[in-house]
Amino acid sequence: MTIKELITHAQTDVANTLNLYFDQSLNTDETIKAATHYSLMNGGKRLRPFLVYATGKMLGADKQDLDVLAAAIECIHSYSLVHDDLPAMDDDELRRGRPTCHIVYGEAHAILAGDALQALAFELIAKHNFNCSAQAQVKMIAELAHASGLQGMVAGQGLDIAATDKVITVAELERIHKLKTGALISCAITLGALCSNNVSQNTLENLATFGYAIGLAFQVHDDILDVEGDTVTLGKPQGSDIAANKATYPALLGMLGAKEKAQNLIQQAHAALANIDADTSALASLANYLIERDH
Repeated sequence: MTIKELITHAQTDVANTLNLYFDQSLNTDETIKAATHYSLMNGGKRLRPFLVYATGKMLGADKQDLDVLAAAIECIHSYSLVHDDLPAMDDDELRRGRPTCHIVYGEAHAILAGDALQALAFELIAKHNFNCSAQAQVKMIAELAHASGLQGMVAGQGLDIAATDKVITVAELERIHKLKTGALISCAITLGALCSNNVSQNTLENLATFGYAIGLAFQVHDDILDVEGDTVTLGKPQGSDIAANKATYPALLGMLGAKEKAQNLIQQAHAALANIDADTSALASLANYLIERDH
């Protein structure tokens, strides 16, 4: 099965899990429910759910457990995009070729939809009857909270805002993206691993190295696409980072330097996988795909 087929399977599985929740009769405002569901079904790559599934399957985790974790981390990712797109943040009207949540439902409903998605992520994990230990379940909640919050994704967003219209170093840019993008990508891998009852410390450490490398490579390639891509393929305005005066890897390293950096990071990712005693082929294919994609 090709990497694109594997990703498509992950997209279908996580969408089914999320739709099961929203197909229920929920005690809530219907517009908020619609805005929240719209924000989840946004045509995304579902990279983080894929990483949950691929890592967990590699280590023998239960599929239903992985469904819940994949849905939870996609809730966090989707909430961050809803808030990212708001006028106070990136002020984007398009997300993957579709009007952003606040364009369709208004700013107030978009803010509330993001809030609801963040809470839903933890509700899904807390209420599920996992096949692993209760201790592992609590650790999953803690890992997702850490990766999402003040020392993870939110920290990266804050540093990104602070760096706008400023000249920063490559090291400072890496810190931003390690937190803003890399923390949640690494967390997806960790969540999949924690579903296994016999994952070793060595495996966890090498998966963390792998997660850091592909998380940064993903962002470097995004910066490259922002220059070389087109609006139709990207699903968002081409050159939006440049227009917003944001620091990017092509701007700091040049286009050739940025592409070399992405390749080096993928080599680091493959080296980490080589230290894991399991079939890492799906993760290896994903690493290559991240710097070959066109959107």
